[in-house]
Amino acid sequence: MATVMADDAVRTLLDLLARGAGGEQLAQVAATARASGLDGADLALIEQATENALRVRHTVAEHRRREAELTALFDTASDLARLRDTDAVLRSIVHRARMLLGVDVSYLTMNDEVAGRTYMRVTDGSVSALFQQVTLAMGEGLGGLVAQTARPYATRDYFADERFRHTNPIDTSVRDEGLAAILGVPLLLGSKVIGVLYAADRTPRDFAAEEVALLASLADHAAIAIDNAHLLDETRLALAELNGANETISAHNAAMRRAEEAHDKLMDVVLRGGDVPDVAAAVAEVLHGGIAVYDAAGVELARVGAGSARLSAKAVGKSRSSGRAVSTQDNWVCAVHAGQELLGSLVLTGRPELADADRRLFERAGVVTALLLMLRRSVAQAEDEVRGELLTDLLTAPDRNPGALLARGRRLGVDLTEPHAVLVATADQVPRRRLALAAARYGALVGVHADQVVVLSRESAPGKLAARMATVLGSTLDTDVTVGAAGPVAGVSALVEAHAEAARCLRSLLALGRSGQGGSMADLGFVGLLLGEATDLDAYVRSTLGPVLDYDERRGTELLRTLRAYFSSGSNLTKAKEVLHVHVNTVAQRMERIGSLLGDDWQSPERSLEIQLALRLHDVMP
Repeated sequence: MATVMADDAVRTLLDLLARGAGGEQLAQVAATARASGLDGADLALIEQATENALRVRHTVAEHRRREAELTALFDTASDLARLRDTDAVLRSIVHRARMLLGVDVSYLTMNDEVAGRTYMRVTDGSVSALFQQVTLAMGEGLGGLVAQTARPYATRDYFADERFRHTNPIDTSVRDEGLAAILGVPLLLGSKVIGVLYAADRTPRDFAAEEVALLASLADHAAIAIDNAHLLDETRLALAELNGANETISAHNAAMRRAEEAHDKLMDVVLRGGDVPDVAAAVAEVLHGGIAVYDAAGVELARVGAGSARLSAKAVGKSRSSGRAVSTQDNWVCAVHAGQELLGSLVLTGRPELADADRRLFERAGVVTALLLMLRRSVAQAEDEVRGELLTDLLTAPDRNPGALLARGRRLGVDLTEPHAVLVATADQVPRRRLALAAARYGALVGVHADQVVVLSRESAPGKLAARMATVLGSTLDTDVTVGAAGPVAGVSALVEAHAEAARCLRSLLALGRSGQGGSMADLGFVGLLLGEATDLDAYVRSTLGPVLDYDERRGTELLRTLRAYFSSGSNLTKAKEVLHVHVNTVAQRMERIGSLLGDDWQSPERSLEIQLALRLHDVMP
């Protein structure tokens, strides 16, 4: 009877999950089972099933949230590509900001430098007429701090925050709207702040870095819309005042139309699912030049007809600080950023001179590229979380359902039955998530486990890969990155054992003072021989004495015998020549040859110990 109740409870949980029930309803199943007096294995089964159901509901909710964010981003890009009316574009951006961040209110203010005032331009979600009509002196409130510094600022509790200037007009309107937490990002035209885009909640909360970057990306598009409006106004004024300059104005209008069409074309590439090479090809076509795209670390992402492109870090920094494309001799450089976060850069070649319209178009290409990189990162983060969950389950509960782990791996394009190397990395003063993102290029499966970054790679030489990772990641992150490696091995249980060995290798590297290096147990010499899970004596001897053994075999010499006699004679050449029955000069010549084969440091205490241990093992091995 109790087993039947357990089965019924499991079916109830599945039914609740299918209907999208809340966490309280799911938790009630276990509570009902406990209240009914059920105990023992059946109660444990129901409680475990309830815990799994809650975990599944949480995972599904997270995936739905990420899907909603990506949908909102694509909708925003679609609106920007379709709309021409400035007010409609701004209303769309403010509305999307509210949807994307899930806040109570979003709004946009503009600066009037002539009047020295800041006024409300667009609101979404506001219920206060006072708030919707507020005007302020320049520098007041949170927006004043954003405008003065040209940087995003967020406050968890507006009225408790003393970093900015509180005045009666702004405090009264914020209080009337009932706002508490506010995030503001600048609208920039070059280095000039023309307004501020806000997201606000009526309850205290913190804003994540991803939310700041996304709002900043929307603010960049709002600035473009306003810039377009300003340019169109300037054109109309020129038409009214300079009737005789039809030819010049026509050329200006043509440039504007070309810029708009080019911007639409770039946005269309993004909306159709294009990647960085597609955007680079579109930019190269409309600007009639070569384009190279780089990420924030200076790694090339795409190149189209840009044979002479060379990235200048100084030029990227200048473009980032000014918000404009800058010239470097024969090339142009434009920083790609979202708010204060640098995402990469564009280099334009073959166009030593750029008209203002083409320069603006090049800068707009940077904004579109920023949006694309943000979208790619959002998708990559979602995929990385799924891969991280598989890695965690693989290392924490490999025996629970090995078949399910293999199936999940295949869905992610990872065949765990094939040989994989396992690497474990750590770095001081670097968030583990950032280290994992940087290490993603090296493995099929990357995640954080036990406060360390774990990588599964198809690399057949894990020690070499670990050394390469330590060098490259250390340079990229500007800190020591230490990497232990093991494998390659195949199968769930073998991968778990290899992870344990890689973790031991990492601890050994740190204990030996080799922080910032990478390797496997085989690279640790006799320490690796002692700590390794499966001791391979022949491999140790070959890795230590291999060049000498090979030389003797090819030349028919007695370098190994000479080396053995040298150590047995207390590293004394005279005593060694008596053991070998040769002239002391012959011994010296042989020792010189041994040094050229084993390296200049072969007589250092550490290497000497490893070589003598390898000689002893060679003597006793069959």
